[in-house]
Amino acid sequence: MIDRPTPVEGPAAWLGSRIDYRKEGMHVLSAEEIAEIDAALAHLRAFGEMDFPDITPEAFPLPTFGGFMRRLGDELRLGRGFLLLRGLPREHYALDDLGRIYYGLGAHLGQPVAQSYFGELLGHVIDVSDVEADARGYHKGGSQRMHSDNCDVVSLMCVRAAVSGGISRIVSAAAVHNRLFEERPDLLEALYGEYVFRRMERDAEFGSGYLTKRVVIFSRESGQLTCNVSGSYPHRAVRAGDAVMTPLQAEALDEMARISTSPELYLDMDIAEGDIQFLNNRTILHGRTGYEDRADIGERRHMMRLWLRMPVWPPLPANQGMQDPGEYKLWLRQRTPLMEVPSRYFAEMARQKAELAA
Repeated sequence: MIDRPTPVEGPAAWLGSRIDYRKEGMHVLSAEEIAEIDAALAHLRAFGEMDFPDITPEAFPLPTFGGFMRRLGDELRLGRGFLLLRGLPREHYALDDLGRIYYGLGAHLGQPVAQSYFGELLGHVIDVSDVEADARGYHKGGSQRMHSDNCDVVSLMCVRAAVSGGISRIVSAAAVHNRLFEERPDLLEALYGEYVFRRMERDAEFGSGYLTKRVVIFSRESGQLTCNVSGSYPHRAVRAGDAVMTPLQAEALDEMARISTSPELYLDMDIAEGDIQFLNNRTILHGRTGYEDRADIGERRHMMRLWLRMPVWPPLPANQGMQDPGEYKLWLRQRTPLMEVPSRYFAEMARQKAELAA
């Protein structure tokens, strides 16, 4: 732990109440950029049905827009840490082609990694809790509290919006850090100290086997403030008897969660169908508001998700994040070819739902 935390300065320490993301955090695709994406899709399709790991920048060539995507990595790391890409005409593409376009764009930015022990490289954020036993957060409906994931960049593409609600809510980790510095420096110091996190059991089972890890919430070891937090993992460790959380540590997590939902700090971002959101997962916490959904699985709110590793970024401190880098490759052992193709995914969900109803 550092001797005494100090405030964070710079563009990463933004306040949501002072930002109009449509003016300051959005890029609207031009007709020329959309034409380039269409040409890349045609090039990719000429190879036949390709599995997602084979969708590389060479297979999905973007001679001009590829440079924009590569530069985006610097903007996410050194700037405010978010961008909304708008203007892709959702209605012009088949569902599976949307997945290919999204993955192809992501491959120009970073390296997609597995998102759970299932090994999925392209995730589907949709409520299938009536089909999947013990569905995880991204397969459940309702609101989500502020948290970070286990990657460098987390991205969402809106395929189908909810009937109402489901707004993406983000907050600057640096702004939360600074508010804690002003109001409760004792709690901020606790968040620079170690917590015991307990992983999801199957992530451990199909990975390298370890269940617990000592993690710090805030760190400056990489040269800038980084943050990794999940409200469930430290409490899972306590409930399982892996750790005893001090009252100060527990209060620090609670106060961080409270500040993260302050209207002055958070930014609500309406991700419309066809929009793609990119977040620096090291510097931004994200969640969502509750929403009204549809009964039919094929008509429910649906986001596709990418977790990206950024090899050109400074390494994340070893004591941040639940998953060590080797876990992603181990999880890929559970993956089957083409399993993330959207039409196949929905067919499998429909099959499982029919089985439950039989």
